[in-house]
Amino acid sequence: MGATPPVGPLPRYSHRREVQDASPRTRRCLLKNCEQPFRPAHPKARYCSPRCREDARQWSQWLANQNYRASQRGKERRRHQSRRNRQRRFQGPAEDANQRATRTPLLGGEGYQQEDSRKKSPCHRPGCYECFLIPRRSPLKKFCSTLCRRALRAVLQREARWQRRQHGDAEAVLSCPTRPP
Repeated sequence: MGATPPVGPLPRYSHRREVQDASPRTRRCLLKNCEQPFRPAHPKARYCSPRCREDARQWSQWLANQNYRASQRGKERRRHQSRRNRQRRFQGPAEDANQRATRTPLLGGEGYQQEDSRKKSPCHRPGCYECFLIPRRSPLKKFCSTLCRRALRAVLQREARWQRRQHGDAEAVLSCPTRPP
């Protein structure tokens, strides 16, 4: 009589199931100047630690502040704020001659023209505080460098693939390229 086949799944299937149950592969933190490899707890995790998440949140607030200051309403409020500060300064306590002599004017401060009158735009990668001149031939530019653009694009593509898998669109996942053409 022959040997009886083993009961239960074959070893190769159990190995695949273990791999699927394990957390996703390591990836790099999206925050600029961190970029540490980490094993995410969730497939859509972008940052390696709570500190990086907090830094990314602060960067997001900074970016929103920059966009607001560039808007018409933000410029109007800034003008009113500057006017109030000038009035308060002139109505303040009188300075003596020694204090006026030691005070130096701030070059490049409020009321001075910047070195280049073209519009500067902040980079859209979390943690990147670089502002760059918008080139005339590509006015919709959002990133200061190719590295910043590629880092955010990789994250967005990975999250889109994960989203399609969750909705059961396997054909779209397989046909979607992992890299742009």
